[in-house]
Amino acid sequence: MIAILEQHITKRLGNDIDHLDIVLKKFKPLQTSRNQQILTQGEICKYVYFIAKGCLQVYTHDSEMRETTRDIVTEDHWCSELISFGSGQPSTENIRAIEPSELLAIDRKGFQEMMETVPQFDKVYRQILEASYANSVYRINTFVSLSALDRIKWLMQHRPGMMTRFSSKLIASYLGINKDVFSRLKAKL
Repeated sequence: MIAILEQHITKRLGNDIDHLDIVLKKFKPLQTSRNQQILTQGEICKYVYFIAKGCLQVYTHDSEMRETTRDIVTEDHWCSELISFGSGQPSTENIRAIEPSELLAIDRKGFQEMMETVPQFDKVYRQILEASYANSVYRINTFVSLSALDRIKWLMQHRPGMMTRFSSKLIASYLGINKDVFSRLKAKL
């Protein structure tokens, strides 16, 4: 698992990898089972996770306990509830493993040490934040202007593997569409 994280960091930094061994030692391996809850709304997020294998869902519940998926995060990406992780305040989101997953977790103390002592880690973190922000803004702006059918088409074009990998219920939640509407529209394509 550590080798996958090492490749990920090297890909982002190129030859600028001094102290990479120090960074890698701060991460602890974590194996999850399918549907294992990693973070529950109201808890303080204590880790940032690198996904070596598997998939995580970031979601919330409304007042009627309906689930809304903010993101589905797959291999070679990072996942956390960054506001809670950074501030120490209770999380407003939940995170669960959709599939059995292999994660590498770094806690807040280790994360802060890396930020202070390894300049390259700060660069990787900025890249992660920028990519996460850009992805969220793009998705929100795109979905606001698209019909339900166009959202499905967008997903098929931009993240085609999701259609076969995940349940219709999960995809509908990610697209902000009722599950029955999603199934009916998908059948038309």
